[in-house]
Amino acid sequence: MSTREEIAGGLAEILEEVAGVNPDDVAEDKSFTDDLDVDSLSMVEVVVAAEEKFGVKIPDDEVPNLKTVGDAVSYIVKSQA
Repeated sequence: MSTREEIAGGLAEILEEVAGVNPDDVAEDKSFTDDLDVDSLSMVEVVVAAEEKFGVKIPDDEVPNLKTVGDAVSYIVKSQA
């Protein structure tokens, strides 16, 4: 099981790769769309990459609830438990 810090770091790597987001800008209080400029298409790629990286399943109907990096970290932590 990964720590919140490991998951946040992993998401930062994914966001950099998929959407060109500077990893230093990724924090749990940042909104994917408002703060990090991740569009809906890139968000799908982020979700797929996160599922592979962390071994979790994030259903399509759950994605709109992942508004911030912290939401995604919390969801992954819960899914790994």
